[in-house]
Amino acid sequence: MTPSLLMAVLASGFIYGITPGPGVLAVFGIGAARGRRAGAGFLCGHLLGDVVWCSTALIAIVGAREIGSTAFDVLGVLSGLYLFWLGLRAVRARRSSAEAPQGPARQPFWHGILFGLTNPKAYPVAVATFTALLSSRAELLHWSMLPWLIVLSFVGGLIAYAILIGIVGARQVRSLYQRHELAITRLCGVMFIGFAINALAHALPGLMPNKV
Repeated sequence: MTPSLLMAVLASGFIYGITPGPGVLAVFGIGAARGRRAGAGFLCGHLLGDVVWCSTALIAIVGAREIGSTAFDVLGVLSGLYLFWLGLRAVRARRSSAEAPQGPARQPFWHGILFGLTNPKAYPVAVATFTALLSSRAELLHWSMLPWLIVLSFVGGLIAYAILIGIVGARQVRSLYQRHELAITRLCGVMFIGFAINALAHALPGLMPNKV
């Protein structure tokens, strides 16, 4: 495994874990109500869902690559379009008056497990994110390295969650997040659009008919 591929998988797991979404909003709400320890419990439970969805996404990506470059390119185009749609929605987001869901306060760990495993957007977002960041290194992906890819994505997610746990209990951080939530969401939208363009740039040429 090359250093560039190693960093790409780590970055994919990190970005998937730390990007604002339902899970991040929930942990900020739980942390505000119960403190850092409850927020950490929620994230530890949520990590199980991340492992399941990221592993499934990596299996799909490596499988598409092994089937042939065309299948991987098609997956890349679909992922790019999905990320572009997510990014466009985030860029056009408006401030919501509703509070972020805090979830059951008594058992944050089990709530995190249920939350992580039942999020309907988890799998497509994982596939799209990993495909976008790994598309330029598609020729390096093989079944033999799948366990390492899963471990590396897990480590990237752990780093993201460690950062979230470190800041979730700080009142000033949550206040800053709430004050600039719309700007952060839009910035993540721009980042998703960038990933989408990267995925499309690597996938579309492979689907174009060769010109003699």
